[in-house]
Amino acid sequence: MNLQWLLDFLQGMTKPFLATAIVAVAVVLSYFQKLGLEGEMIYAISRAFLQLSVIGFVLQFIFNQQNLAWILLAYLFMVTVAGYTAGQRAKHVPRGKLVAGASIFAGTSVTMVMLVVLKVFPLTPRYIIPVAGMMVGNSMTVTGVAMRRLRDDIRTQFSLVETALALGATPRQATHQQVKRALVLALSPVVDNAKTVGLISLPGAMTGLIMGGASPIEAIQLQIVVMNFLIGASTISSIMSTYLCWPSFFTAAYQLETTVFAAA
Repeated sequence: MNLQWLLDFLQGMTKPFLATAIVAVAVVLSYFQKLGLEGEMIYAISRAFLQLSVIGFVLQFIFNQQNLAWILLAYLFMVTVAGYTAGQRAKHVPRGKLVAGASIFAGTSVTMVMLVVLKVFPLTPRYIIPVAGMMVGNSMTVTGVAMRRLRDDIRTQFSLVETALALGATPRQATHQQVKRALVLALSPVVDNAKTVGLISLPGAMTGLIMGGASPIEAIQLQIVVMNFLIGASTISSIMSTYLCWPSFFTAAYQLETTVFAAA
């Protein structure tokens, strides 16, 4: 059996292993400050090593296949995990995981189709999977925040929303301000990041290209594309999540569903 691939992999992991010295410093500081985070830090970095190593081999396999089915499978897996995670954050929203997954799928798939149709990226695993990963991860964050904030805001202003409904407002009208606040809160970090990109820090995609030998001009061109599709996918996903939340927030008679807002 040829184990050269394993030897090459272990040799390539030398620098990542050396970089764990920085984590060791953090663990020691946590111990002396009595933060109690030592075990979690070690677990987190160990899990990161394992997950990234596995995904590296998986991506290598998919890239070698050049098959559309593998792209779709990898994308659906990312959306499923992201939907579950975002749904966990908005645990008081009924069917939160399904709502989050559908919203993330809608936002990222529309954005991805546009990128391919406009020929910004070719339909190959080497481009589509990393791009999809960035979009799904960002959409997961904003969707979870939007869903949780919308539910919490309506709960806080329960009487105000009920009064508006009693006066004849539709659910959309009665919760307009709550939806607006939830979306602004969820999307603000994405927009702020676009405003300050390159001024405060160099983003991951840009840094990776530069470290890989690409010119800074090529790197910033790609980063501009990245910022565009992150804002687009995040906006679509977060807005979609608010629409999909509504059926579980109201009864058929357009009254607030009290069981949804009972828990703190």
